[in-house]
Amino acid sequence: MGYFLIGFLVVVLSVGNVIEEANGEIPRIILGKIERINQKGPYLGIVAPNNYELNPLLGSKAYVPSSSLPFIDFAGRKFRFGKLSNQPVVIVMSGLGMVNAGITTQLLVSLFRLKGVLHYGIAGNADVNLEIGDVTIPQYWAHSGLWNWQRYGDGIDNELALESGGDYTREVGYLQFSKYSNRTDNLLNRVWYQPEEIFPVTGTPEERQHVFWIPIDKSYLKLARKLEDTKLPQCVNTTCLPRPPKVTIVKRGMSASVFIDNAAYRTFLNSKFNATAVEMESAAVALISHQQNLPFIVIRALSDLAGGGSDVSNEASIFSSLAAENSVEILVKFVALLPPHGSKIQSE
Repeated sequence: MGYFLIGFLVVVLSVGNVIEEANGEIPRIILGKIERINQKGPYLGIVAPNNYELNPLLGSKAYVPSSSLPFIDFAGRKFRFGKLSNQPVVIVMSGLGMVNAGITTQLLVSLFRLKGVLHYGIAGNADVNLEIGDVTIPQYWAHSGLWNWQRYGDGIDNELALESGGDYTREVGYLQFSKYSNRTDNLLNRVWYQPEEIFPVTGTPEERQHVFWIPIDKSYLKLARKLEDTKLPQCVNTTCLPRPPKVTIVKRGMSASVFIDNAAYRTFLNSKFNATAVEMESAAVALISHQQNLPFIVIRALSDLAGGGSDVSNEASIFSSLAAENSVEILVKFVALLPPHGSKIQSE
């Protein structure tokens, strides 16, 4: 009977372990490594969108991987540990789009003891006054892909569905669709841009707040201004840009899980919202950092004029690698401006 009970308990515990992993809980061995890592924190959390943006950072002379525990694999992500310009960092790649970026950033801030979040990469350009290769640091970020699509026949003075309950608003603005075929009325009508529904850690649980423009940390912005007008490489092999790229503090950037290769929409985002960098992840990183009350900044190098029309043909295929390297160079320079490890920067 005793042997039977022991065998039964072994089966139960084994099933329990399978259920634990199936539920996405942190395995004990991984949890132990995370606890060891956090004892050496706090860290700067660095989020890269894709491999071609991650690899230049990992290959930088300023990055030194940890010799004792260089990485932890968890939840489909590889969290790398080391020092960048002598600052302890956790580096992770998110993957494409808002969902991947949000999940990855939430894992990063939930698992590890952080003092700030840095996001970098390439972006499409919506401002014809800037050049390919320029590195932009937007002061505000917004998600441009949350819409209330208004029903056909309603106008701008008509209340949106569920607007009266506070779920939606007409305060941000709309995109009006034109007639899309001859002799056909505009059945598509218009979409109204919506603020995000958020639940900050500083608020009351399950009591929602709304935000559209998320500001980067003011102390990070103050440091970033020291990098303005930094001149960067301008050539890929024998193909060169009209002038050396530079660092520019811009007003706004926008993200959505939409690749923008349309000049008309690019022009709309710039004229309506004063957006410069347009891409697919940064607003998710900003929203998570904002809700978790962590300082953050986004560094995005312009790889192409979204929708085309610049003096450089096929610019994205030619200059994406240069833009990625420029974003890494400015990230490294920014990290070098931060106070030494152990001291605190006053968040504003």
